[in-house]
Amino acid sequence: MGRITTRRPVVRLSAGRPDGVTRVDSLAVEEPLELRVDGHVLAVTMRTPGSDMELAAGFLLAEGVVRAADDIKAMRYCAGTDAQGRQTYNVLDIVLADGVAPPDPSVERAFVTTSACGLCGAAGIEAVRRRSAYDVAADPLHVPATLVATLPETLREAQAAFAKTGGLHAAGLFDAQGRLLCAREDVGRHNAVDKVLGWALQSGEVPGRGRLLMVSGRASFELAQKAFMAGVPLLAAVSAPSSLAAEFAAEVGMTLIGFVRGDSMNVYSAASRVCPEGSALQVASV
Repeated sequence: MGRITTRRPVVRLSAGRPDGVTRVDSLAVEEPLELRVDGHVLAVTMRTPGSDMELAAGFLLAEGVVRAADDIKAMRYCAGTDAQGRQTYNVLDIVLADGVAPPDPSVERAFVTTSACGLCGAAGIEAVRRRSAYDVAADPLHVPATLVATLPETLREAQAAFAKTGGLHAAGLFDAQGRLLCAREDVGRHNAVDKVLGWALQSGEVPGRGRLLMVSGRASFELAQKAFMAGVPLLAAVSAPSSLAAEFAAEVGMTLIGFVRGDSMNVYSAASRVCPEGSALQVASV
């Protein structure tokens, strides 16, 4: 799988083999990606290589820098080589279209964004609570709970790198019939979402009217904010949302669903979009 996974020797210990067994294991690759806009460093994020241009487009969309694919004139890899002089593809320069304002200084990350926290180094939480160009509260999406319940397994089946390493998050964009439109994996949950939303931007799927965003981990405020900026009316997660994510989703009229597991789920906001009738699911509105 190229630079997405790598192989390393490990010693496997168990009660039955206290001396250990040497074997080769697959690991998810984690490398820095420096994002520049018109030559100026905007952010450095730790990510799994692949779909870097989608990641950049999704990041700029979520930060309110761009709203449409045409707002980005070009993207290209630039300076970045290893000790042997080989291109590392770890520095990406984005050229904005004429008339598109450069990023506000508050968007700039003061230091490296880790794969665990997409907001680290932001100038303040208010800097990312930006006004979206899209009204998700007015989205007429209405789906049965039985459909939502199928999303985690469908997303899992698309996680080829996770199957090899067990060490990657995933995000998937679905239509109202439960069809998977795009799935991406990354060591950072926020990067996986940026890659999916970057694909959506480049594919004419923004705003995400009538779309559902499914994530493999928890639903943080940042992921809710990213979905909001892309005009996606429903965010679902296999794990728990944060309190701020739930408050934010309720504030903007987004449906937020957590603990989508088996035949149950919790709906934390805008529960009217999810129809429990005709199924054995127990949907708790909190």
